[in-house]
Amino acid sequence: MRESPWPDLPFAAWSDTCDTLQLWVQVAGKIRMALTPLVNHWWNVTLYLTPRGLTTSPMPYGARTLAIDFDFLDHRLLIAANDGATESLALAPMPVADFYRAVMERLRRLDLDVHIWTMPCEIETTVRFEDDRIHAQYDPVYVTRFLRALQQADRVMKAFRAPFLGKVSPVHFFWGSFDLAVTRFSGRTAPPLERGAPNTAAWVMREAYSHEVCSCGFWPGNGGYGRAAFYVYAYPEPAGFGETRLRTPGAAYDRELGQFLLPYDAVRATADADAVLLGFFQETYDAAADLARWDRQALERGRG
Repeated sequence: MRESPWPDLPFAAWSDTCDTLQLWVQVAGKIRMALTPLVNHWWNVTLYLTPRGLTTSPMPYGARTLAIDFDFLDHRLLIAANDGATESLALAPMPVADFYRAVMERLRRLDLDVHIWTMPCEIETTVRFEDDRIHAQYDPVYVTRFLRALQQADRVMKAFRAPFLGKVSPVHFFWGSFDLAVTRFSGRTAPPLERGAPNTAAWVMREAYSHEVCSCGFWPGNGGYGRAAFYVYAYPEPAGFGETRLRTPGAAYDRELGQFLLPYDAVRATADADAVLLGFFQETYDAAADLARWDRQALERGRG
């Protein structure tokens, strides 16, 4: 029987690994943030999917460039500079403190002097990377499954992104919240978002949500939700958005999170996962755009 391209990913089976991996990935993300100029909505800090894992993509360091790649198939971290010099690190169970020191040591070997703020962002913790000896798990089987799930989500989300003519983000991975996302914009400014996130200032969130958006994405269940899911939210949320009746089986509005959620397991259990997921993204976007009176004629291919 042919194996499904959507792997089984029960969060309870790898939650400790997920928590550790999120912190490791934040180290690379903060290096990217330190080296790249600010782009609207913090798009300069995101990571991207590759056939083997996640990458920072090229980052400037003076006249040099470097990239940091997580390989979730051979389970290695690779740091490569444009002069041909490389350093690597095996991804295996180790405390965050050891991972952080190993990465920074390898940067110094490459004559790359990078300094980052070592407090994790968007996580309820007071433990800095260099002091964290609690998070030390790494299950390669589930990390590879996570990669496969991200790759499927990335593929469908790029198809959903394609017909939008207005401002739209890349499909990219946010290391703070540990989710893959793509965001459509109406073109209008939004009211200032006054709330922050753990270890993240309110002004950071105001930059992220400076304009009216409808965003969709995938995250593995971290942060207390406890299961992998797809989501859609709008900011500012138009009146009546949460009362929208959806056709997608299993999808529902979560009032505590302020998002529509579709469990990952509900998608992978269907005969046509792509169609179900695209339908979920489309009908929730339709509701947000219509209720907020977006100029859909101008924003969408096939309407204008």
